[in-house]
Amino acid sequence: MTRQASGWRYAGYGGLLLLTACAPTRRAKPPAPPATGEASWRQVSTPGMVHYQLALGEVSSGATPFQRITPIYPVDQLATCPPPQEVQALLVVDQAGKVSEVRVVDEAQADADRRQFNAAVRVAALQWQFSPLQISHWAADANGNSHVVDSETKPFSLRYVFRFECHDGKSVVSSAAAKS
Repeated sequence: MTRQASGWRYAGYGGLLLLTACAPTRRAKPPAPPATGEASWRQVSTPGMVHYQLALGEVSSGATPFQRITPIYPVDQLATCPPPQEVQALLVVDQAGKVSEVRVVDEAQADADRRQFNAAVRVAALQWQFSPLQISHWAADANGNSHVVDSETKPFSLRYVFRFECHDGKSVVSSAAAKS
């Protein structure tokens, strides 16, 4: 074989290599991002809710949240993407400002799917923290200057509505609360 023929043979292989490099390749679809869920809330006030009655000279302060954990949308529910779900819950807050109990409305009648949303609310809400509710009693002295006579912390409760929504396999959750 001549040197020229040998060169053409290598050039042919090079051309074949170039053609295969230009051939369309099947690319695997990138994996779909994992479905995630989010939650939000809003405070609500219900008729007939009992509030502390302050006496003349009493002032309340605190009872405001400073740490709120968002409920996680139940992963098992993302595939079916159910219609929006709302979970009403009463958060019972102790004298230190920690949520000590979460009472979900109509929990006893909930089906298995609904219980997943209730559980998500309970897990998140038990991690919430509030500044303690402080009730101070003020009085004036003989000169008309006012000062705190005594002060105490009290437990309290807030009613929240947590809303779970799913759009195209992605979720959004919200909530609301009312003082008692």
